Amino acid sequence: MLGKAKPFERRKQRVRRQLKASGEGRVRLSVHRSSQHIYAQVIDDAKGHTVAAASTLEKDLKGKLKTGADKAAAAAVGKLLAERAVKAGVSKVVFDRGGFRYHGRIKALADGAREGGLSF
Repeated sequence: MLGKAKPFERRKQRVRRQLKASGEGRVRLSVHRSSQHIYAQVIDDAKGHTVAAASTLEKDLKGKLKTGADKAAAAAVGKLLAERAVKAGVSKVVFDRGGFRYHGRIKALADGAREGGLSF
């Protein structure tokens, strides 16, 4: 097991490889989920910098949310990220779920980002 990657890392690399092949040069909406918080970034891989970012750790969201680890928090992060990305001039992205399955908080974040104006 020394040379083999863990299943999560293999899924993460597979998702990234598929996004590169079909992304057509669009920026990437990357999501990370922990047990207590959720984080999202819009990343321009061609330039190598982050266009917009949001998480449940931010002061304006932290006061409004009951916890950072539920679907409502994920949807709020998605909406906030989308409005920041649209303000920065990004409207089309590819969704990088990492090694996480597309359900629950990840899906809620994606739906919130769509409501905020991002298309993917």
